Amino acid sequence: MNYKLVPYSESIDLTEFYLQAESRGFKNNSSKKMLVDSISTERLWRVWILYYNNEIVGTTAAHSFDEMGPNSFRIAVRSCAFTDRMPIKRVRTRTGIVEHQHVSPQFFMTAGIEWAGKDKNFYITSNKNSWGTQQRVHRTWAPILAKTGCLENCGEMFYRGTTQTIWKVNVDIFYQQLNQYGRWPIDWTL
Repeated sequence: MNYKLVPYSESIDLTEFYLQAESRGFKNNSSKKMLVDSISTERLWRVWILYYNNEIVGTTAAHSFDEMGPNSFRIAVRSCAFTDRMPIKRVRTRTGIVEHQHVSPQFFMTAGIEWAGKDKNFYITSNKNSWGTQQRVHRTWAPILAKTGCLENCGEMFYRGTTQTIWKVNVDIFYQQLNQYGRWPIDWTL
């Protein structure tokens, strides 16, 4: 696998990515305004671009999450992956979720954790909105990982214009599981 994750910069041409994201229903990734500008208002933030074989196939972001207290960060934000353009076979199976065999835990969650530092508090949010993959994250992915101890449901909060469920990441358990089931090779810049 030839994956690369790099921080967003104005020099990266995302025109085709934005069009693809829009056509696939990834509303939060369909423009610079939605992907970058909305995150850049946070105290600390970073957006990353995921490449596979030199083609842009996804994005993710992380930012400070002061609403959850000091040293708190929201990770796997604005995550989007064109899985049909990558050799991923088990993304939507229970086993694939539990064993972290997807770009989200392999790259998106780890990028946010490594960028902010493992000693911080990390959260993922989900909601019932119909765009992108939010419903699958909310109804399937996060509850399955909560049963493994990787995530903890911290309740709901009205945040960024919608009711969000807040999931706290147990960093130690997450990394233990990730290492147990195998890490994917990637070239990345945090």
